Amino acid sequence: MIALASRYAALPDRFYARLAPSPVTAPRLIRFNHPLAAELGLDVGDLNDAALAEVFAGNRVPPGAQPLAMAYAGHQFGHFVPQLGDGRALLLGEVRGADGRWRDVQLKGSGRTPFSRSGDGRAALGPVLREYLVSEAMHALGVPATRALAALLSGDTVYRDEPLPGAVLTRVALSHVRVGTFQYFAARGDTEAVRQLTAFIIERAYPDLGGAEVPALALLRAVIDAQASLVARWMGIGFIHGVMNTDNMALSGETIDFGPCAFLDAYDPATVFSSIDSQGRYAYANQPHAAAWNLTRLAETLVPHIDPVQERAIELATAALEEFPRAYSRYWLEGFRAKLGLRAADPGDAALIEDLLADMQRAGADFTLTFRALSAESPPPLFDGWQTRWQARLRLEDGTAAQRATRMQRVNPLFIPRNHRIEQAIRAAVDAEDFEPFERLATVLARPYEAQAGQEAYAEAPLPAERVLHTFCGT
Repeated sequence: MIALASRYAALPDRFYARLAPSPVTAPRLIRFNHPLAAELGLDVGDLNDAALAEVFAGNRVPPGAQPLAMAYAGHQFGHFVPQLGDGRALLLGEVRGADGRWRDVQLKGSGRTPFSRSGDGRAALGPVLREYLVSEAMHALGVPATRALAALLSGDTVYRDEPLPGAVLTRVALSHVRVGTFQYFAARGDTEAVRQLTAFIIERAYPDLGGAEVPALALLRAVIDAQASLVARWMGIGFIHGVMNTDNMALSGETIDFGPCAFLDAYDPATVFSSIDSQGRYAYANQPHAAAWNLTRLAETLVPHIDPVQERAIELATAALEEFPRAYSRYWLEGFRAKLGLRAADPGDAALIEDLLADMQRAGADFTLTFRALSAESPPPLFDGWQTRWQARLRLEDGTAAQRATRMQRVNPLFIPRNHRIEQAIRAAVDAEDFEPFERLATVLARPYEAQAGQEAYAEAPLPAERVLHTFCGT
């Protein structure tokens, strides 16, 4: 029997709206993540696929669950919206995993909530499959992210630009508290709620800060460091989030919300996929700047809790924010050094990395395949002038070429969620209820760093006719 706790529900009523999921007509399981369920300590017992579908469609609420839609606000493309909230998601409850940490279990596509605005509260099949594939791939790549526990068909039709099969996703996170959650209460002058939220997220995501003298400042510093690390990891795998609004930045340091996200094929730092990002605000190269902007908005909500003297509070918050570019640069450099097989630090490393990226941009080289090619024990010639410099730099390192290649292959993936492969899996599922391409892709992406016999095609860059130029939100 699956049983959940409801720790967020113990917060005051103004933090959420309590309501039950809206039942769906004919839930049918597409995929259940049994390994993740085991990690979470979820006792699925003898539940078959039909019973699991009933629970994770929201038709049967498990014991201990107190479903709720979380309230939050947010800056969307720089414009503040004072109330957003979970319009099509419900926090079903929480579970304590084998590692002793609590995690949220959330249904996405479970029906209308008081925060739905004009939406139907449902999810279409395509975005559910995309989030399942990308979130689990991010985990396999070693990038902090929400996880996908279950994906299922609802048996209902949802209407976007066309009628589409409905679906529900169950996702898991350390916390779904966002920068926008803090903004929601700060905008209302509710300092007590901000204090309670600070205590909650420290206990959930940063327990080592429990004895901090100034919890709000300690939290701000921890979130700044976590986001610097996270975005540097995105950059190292060519990931573009696509919609880095403050309501899509989790304080836990996990990647959250995989609507119009995509991965670089040919390297170009100005790349944008999201159909709603017409100005390139969240282009690949702009992601660290967007993160810093969001963190400044978080700091603004915490100022009253950092010091009773506003001037001093602003000074301390500003000093904390000034750490972001330094931390990000450090994580970025560490990550790309590892991608080039470099362990010792050398003053010329940043220039070496930047020159490689410039060569890749001029050549239109595939981001993932270029670094994987360099990971061979005897790499083929790629950019002769640059490669000569790199080989000279490698001579400053200890170890053999084979050892260097092994290290590099552990950080340079062979398989990523290629945009065209995701679209192929979605089209087969939506057009023909054929989930075999989705299953094959999910299986390959679970081992992104390993060569997999017979799966070589999944590593290939798209043909010109296969290239995905635009991605879309699922709402």
